[in-house]
Amino acid sequence: MEVKQKVDSCVRQIREKTDFVPKVALILGSGLGALADEIEREMIVDYHEIKGFPVSTVSGHKGRFIFGHIGETPVVIMQGRVHYYEGYSMSDVVLPVRVMRELGAQILFLTNAAGGISQILEPGDLMLLTDQISTFVPSPLIGQNVDEWGPRFPSMDTIYDVALRDQIRSVAKSHQILLKEGIYLQTTGPNYESPAEVKMFSMLGAHAVGMSTSVEAMCARHMGMRVCGISCITNMAGGTAERPLSHKEVSEIADRTAPLFKKLVTETIKQLSD
Repeated sequence: MEVKQKVDSCVRQIREKTDFVPKVALILGSGLGALADEIEREMIVDYHEIKGFPVSTVSGHKGRFIFGHIGETPVVIMQGRVHYYEGYSMSDVVLPVRVMRELGAQILFLTNAAGGISQILEPGDLMLLTDQISTFVPSPLIGQNVDEWGPRFPSMDTIYDVALRDQIRSVAKSHQILLKEGIYLQTTGPNYESPAEVKMFSMLGAHAVGMSTSVEAMCARHMGMRVCGISCITNMAGGTAERPLSHKEVSEIADRTAPLFKKLVTETIKQLSD
């Protein structure tokens, strides 16, 4: 099935369950799914209910859409994303972003758990994404271009929207939330990076590394969405920590950071209702 047909099919199936039109699409990363349990819900659609939709296989990713409101802002939340390392094609990895755009979302708010590379970061920090490096994963735009979604050769000069970044900074300041900033680099995973790779990534200018987000941001920009993103730094990347990394450690740090993360995300989204 062609990508456009698959997206259209998923949208039709969701529309059979709800006519809710979101303004903001929010993707919650590892250990950060609790936010979706606390909003004013209108509808829940499990990924399994959508024929042809990729399903999350990673612990901590429930795998469902939550439609509802944060303040007055209509949102669709992905409580669990899919990753390239799970064996999905890149077109399937970004299919949820395309579906949420077709459902009406104008803004994509990305979150993830990431490994810190820069010495300015430490576990528990929140990092505002200012740019990204996606050279180490296949582009989600490879293949036939769908002109109604976006141009064949889209610009990525400002992937992360300047005004949205300013808004997040303002919210962080007003709520006394320490917010650091940096460039995010995506790898394929599922293995954590080697010390030599971390050294290379640092030389390239990356501040944090993870296994998602960049391709979703690229896809959203192609479709004309405004994009913003925050990483929860859950560990120091390979070779910079005293002990081997584990997914359990990532989830535990994300859980401890969750209250500040939820405050920053919800207060920002509340301001996006206009």
